[in-house]
Amino acid sequence: MNVVMSQDTIYYIGDPLCSWCYGFAPQISKVKEHYQGDLEFKIIMGGLRPNNTETMKDLGDFLKHHWEQVEERSGQPFNYKLLEDHSFVYDTEPPARAVWVVRQLKPEVEFAFFKDVQLLFYSENRNTNQLDNYQKLIEKYNIDWNQFKELFHSEVAINGVKQDFQFSSQLGVRGFPSVLLKRKYQWFLVSNGYTDASNIQKTIDKVLK
Repeated sequence: MNVVMSQDTIYYIGDPLCSWCYGFAPQISKVKEHYQGDLEFKIIMGGLRPNNTETMKDLGDFLKHHWEQVEERSGQPFNYKLLEDHSFVYDTEPPARAVWVVRQLKPEVEFAFFKDVQLLFYSENRNTNQLDNYQKLIEKYNIDWNQFKELFHSEVAINGVKQDFQFSSQLGVRGFPSVLLKRKYQWFLVSNGYTDASNIQKTIDKVLK
């Protein structure tokens, strides 16, 4: 492929609790791997429903419909049991903040951690509002658990992930998953919504020519 400048970067805007982002995980993984060494790859937390107070009692039927659509389209496995927990608050800020914290502590594992948080929620049905549910993942990536907890609860992290949400909005992103390419000093929308890796790669290659 063409030689590109170091500042050429793929930006993936998503949310750990976004069902279409979960379905999209294998596709965006292929894209990242395809351009490894040629393009930088960065994740921006989009902010699906940050600080939301609705519970599964409020959203269960709505989410079930979407999860079934994503499962059929993507083949990603879903565990629907969590939908029965009417006390669970569907707040996407804590898992997004957890990803942001990992970015600060060990940026090279951010994307892998992001996908593991998706599995934690959609496959294992763990409560992503409870910090202790992240401990095994944090230790998996050899990150100090106490350091993670301290940063997670800090104003720095709360404001940091909020800046991600704001940046996503400033980029004009209105839905997740979205993929943008920053080519030198220009921004290009590569995809909005679920699509195959091959389609994304074709669009990126056209821009890079």
